[in-house]
Amino acid sequence: MQFAIIATSVAFLVIATLMPLSHRAVWWIRDFDFPRLQLAVLASGLLAVELVFLDLSDIASHGLITVTAACLLYQFWWIFPYTRVYRNEVKASLGAQEGDTIRIMTANVLTTNRNTDGLIALIRKHEPHVFVTLETDSWWQERLDVLEGDYPFSMKCPLDNLYGMHVYSRLPLEDGAIQFLVEDDIPSMHAMAVLPSGRKVRMHFLHPAPPSPTEHDESTERDAELLVVAKSVVGLDTPVIVAGDLNDVAWSTTTRLFRKISGLLDPRIGRGMFNTFHADYWFLRWPLDHLFHSQHFTLSFITRLPSFGSDHFPVLVELTYDRVRGAEQQGLVPDADDKALAEEKIAAEPVSEADVHEPQA
Repeated sequence: MQFAIIATSVAFLVIATLMPLSHRAVWWIRDFDFPRLQLAVLASGLLAVELVFLDLSDIASHGLITVTAACLLYQFWWIFPYTRVYRNEVKASLGAQEGDTIRIMTANVLTTNRNTDGLIALIRKHEPHVFVTLETDSWWQERLDVLEGDYPFSMKCPLDNLYGMHVYSRLPLEDGAIQFLVEDDIPSMHAMAVLPSGRKVRMHFLHPAPPSPTEHDESTERDAELLVVAKSVVGLDTPVIVAGDLNDVAWSTTTRLFRKISGLLDPRIGRGMFNTFHADYWFLRWPLDHLFHSQHFTLSFITRLPSFGSDHFPVLVELTYDRVRGAEQQGLVPDADDKALAEEKIAAEPVSEADVHEPQA
């Protein structure tokens, strides 16, 4: 009986491990990209159970142990870069010229959440130069507008469909545009932020829909939106930041492909996962809220802020412009297969990189 239970558990673990190897975009396959940490923990516990309860003189037991160990190593390979023992992808800042830092806060508020005071308190405490809110409707906009005295520059798209978006900024925002790149009711925001030094930073804020039984049967919409933005920023001389709730985990095939195609860096590499969802369930958390940036920046700090009633934690990141040290940083590099896969994913939707608004410096 014990052997049968363990064998069934191993079979589930193998299926969950192999599923994401498929390039199919259907939600029930792509969602297995998310719980790699949980599956690694499951594999570790299962391995311990096998060593205690299985007959180690039986060759079948050896097979189960070997398969479990292989699944554990494979899952850990994906999440290992998001541990502190891994090399930092982004250098720590050593200081900056006055006016050459930018502090950005992202917060998926959960539309039905009514704790606006909690979010506003966090904003006033941490004083980001720019903050972006997701899932914000007209009700949220009315209450966040009390901050307009400190944040006179803004972009607003209140919606009742869980995809409203607002950007409030202390920094001037130039050549801004609100776009609906892939779907008519899911916005993205694009603008040039002007630092106090006069330096300009190209910013893209995204919140594509996830693959799920309640949203989309496939991930094609999400993947295409991420990748056309990636192609629109590759190789730019202008500093670039892309941030938002991407409804994808940091280690997924699509997010890694986004990093490869865009050339942008992930400040979490070597520092931690900074899991932002789900705020209410510690055992079901993964990094859904992201900030990627070009080599122009080093990292002052990144931190996950306390919950304010949403199902997401907010994230605060401060970057320092340092082109000299930043040039030494290296992210993921695409090969021919990566580029072909990106084109295949983009071709699944009627959108191209030419459709992405390109704020001009």
